[in-house]
Amino acid sequence: MAHEDKIRWNKKYKNNPIPNFPIALVTQNIVLAKGNKALDIACGMGRHSKYLASVGFEVDALDISSVAIASLKNIPHLHAKEVDFDTYTLSQNSYDLIVCTYFLKRLLFPQIVNALKEDGIFIYETFLYHPENEKAPSERAFLLEKGELESAFNETCELLHICEYWDTDINGAKTMKASMVARKKCKDR
Repeated sequence: MAHEDKIRWNKKYKNNPIPNFPIALVTQNIVLAKGNKALDIACGMGRHSKYLASVGFEVDALDISSVAIASLKNIPHLHAKEVDFDTYTLSQNSYDLIVCTYFLKRLLFPQIVNALKEDGIFIYETFLYHPENEKAPSERAFLLEKGELESAFNETCELLHICEYWDTDINGAKTMKASMVARKKCKDR
């Protein structure tokens, strides 16, 4: 599957304009991070990676697309790496901040928590299943279920923001989304 994913994403990044500005959830919540070491999971063309690097973070940017990773080379404070999330393991206790948007791989959830330092911040946003979605991934496996995000992280993290909401894109299509800002719990709390 990873080879097909790489081909699909390379084609998408070559042929479709991708937003180059960070989402508000990221820009409004990075101040919660106590340090400057960040990870952008499934970074794509790097809208969040570039933003984080521009405001003082040392950023590891990971994606399966060689096209995306090549576009992020030679940017100060940004360390782009092509990885297959089916086999790649995140470094433990390494990041003050982790960002992941519009990518869902449930098997990464425990790794994300382990990759955060104590009190590290995780910012996440992606699509949520709803039968009335007008634009979202067609495979249900790539969509969160109602309440799933809270269930997945409420034991290991303090949920600072959790929201399931309707969003409308620039073309007027409505889609359910879920967003979360979470702080990894300290062991002594």
